[in-house]
Amino acid sequence: MENIKKIILAAVPEAVIEEKEKQPLTVTVEPDKLHHLAKILRYNAELPFDFLAMLTGMDWGEKLGVNYLLSPSSDLSIELVLKTGTADRLNPLLYSVTDLWESANYNEREVYAMLGIRFINHPDMRRFFLNSDWNGFPLRKDYDPDPVLNPVNVKSKEIVDTAPRIIEQADGSLKEETYNIFEDNAYLINIGPQHPSTHGVMHFRVSLDGEIVKKIDVHSGYIHRGIEKLSENLTYPQILHFTDRLDYLSASMNRHALCMCVEKAADIEIPDRAQYIRTIMDELNRIDSHLIAWGSMCMDLGATTAFIYGIREREYILQIFEKTSGGRLIINYNVVGGVMFDIYDDFQKDVKEFIPYMRKKMAEYHRLFSGNVIAVGRMKGLGILSNENAISYGVTGPAGRGSGWSCDVRKHQPYALYDKVEFKEILRSECDAYARYLNRLDEIEESLKIIEQLIDNIPDGDFQAKTKAIIKLPEGEYYQRVEAGRGEFGVFIESRGDKIPYRMKFRSPSMA
Repeated sequence: MENIKKIILAAVPEAVIEEKEKQPLTVTVEPDKLHHLAKILRYNAELPFDFLAMLTGMDWGEKLGVNYLLSPSSDLSIELVLKTGTADRLNPLLYSVTDLWESANYNEREVYAMLGIRFINHPDMRRFFLNSDWNGFPLRKDYDPDPVLNPVNVKSKEIVDTAPRIIEQADGSLKEETYNIFEDNAYLINIGPQHPSTHGVMHFRVSLDGEIVKKIDVHSGYIHRGIEKLSENLTYPQILHFTDRLDYLSASMNRHALCMCVEKAADIEIPDRAQYIRTIMDELNRIDSHLIAWGSMCMDLGATTAFIYGIREREYILQIFEKTSGGRLIINYNVVGGVMFDIYDDFQKDVKEFIPYMRKKMAEYHRLFSGNVIAVGRMKGLGILSNENAISYGVTGPAGRGSGWSCDVRKHQPYALYDKVEFKEILRSECDAYARYLNRLDEIEESLKIIEQLIDNIPDGDFQAKTKAIIKLPEGEYYQRVEAGRGEFGVFIESRGDKIPYRMKFRSPSMA
């Protein structure tokens, strides 16, 4: 990183560079220098920081600002944080980076909705998640949720196909304007609202030219459930249960990420037994997730039988979860310092029986669907996502790896026991829907291999470290990334030395 620091200081001599233990290299610049430095880092010939891993809106009290967590797509273990902010709380303006990273688009709109920061040169400065007339900005520290002071209008409204934006002119002046989202006389249809993950929220306004989709305008609905705001008034153990509910198909992995972030900051050492159990449970959870993905994909292409098969195998995993923790979807199992309960007596026996059973069913899946001429015709060569676009849009997980991007956090930033087991990162370069389909099935096999290497070697000992009754983290900013079912899941904590976080941000694979 020494060369990177030289490049930063050459570009912005007044940049403030901080290096702290357990925290990424952090660079703070003034707002007018942010885009200039971001562009230099993005297109640096030696080590381009072409992956925007996390974009986090901040209210530091004296300033409103943004943290940008960057990594080179070639090596996700390298992390750099850019920071900038403005003291103008009445009309906070920062420069957009949507021209550098496509994933900044909706993330910047979320920051505007939650903190009121507008971004100069952003192509569409509407709030994301909230109505345009929402009163106040929920993630600001001075936000008052009192419905009398801040009445909330959540009634359905006529959709307006215009949007505001702020454009910097050639002379440096700013021009606020409204533009038409679609071309005049565009043929528009509605897709949804429908149910991709939470009920009835995803609505696409689509303009067509014959059967070709020319433009999509996303209306997300109310899926920002206030978890980050709620976390600001809860202790770290109390926050844990939220992570299971962020994505119940990656419940174990999400919760693992938050636990590790807290454990790293607090210097809590995890017993070996807990590490084995956590890793096995994560991989069972990954298989569970991929089975739903496979079954749903097949059902959407007309193969209802395949969906029933996927649910059948998944039930085997859910029974193991239930006997281990009492939960099936929301398993509430990882805790700060280890796991909540020890494994039950027949845990190893049940898991070992599942491995050959699952392999047998995988062969069945391929016979049933993978080679089906109709299925292949609807996936192969379609839904092309180039490697460059996958990185720019932050598409990680099996989808990103279907575009040839090596982005498995378990390989780039090994955690738990992933540096002690052998498994392949499944990569395909076809960049199509069929590659993404096959990746999930192949990743199930790799998860089975990981479990196989661990299940007979679970050591004796404690399953949970002794922790203080009240956990306070040292002041600082902490990041933790894991490989969840759909891709990279990230946790950001800013601590000011208290038992509750000053700011908490979750980076979900799909929103990114």
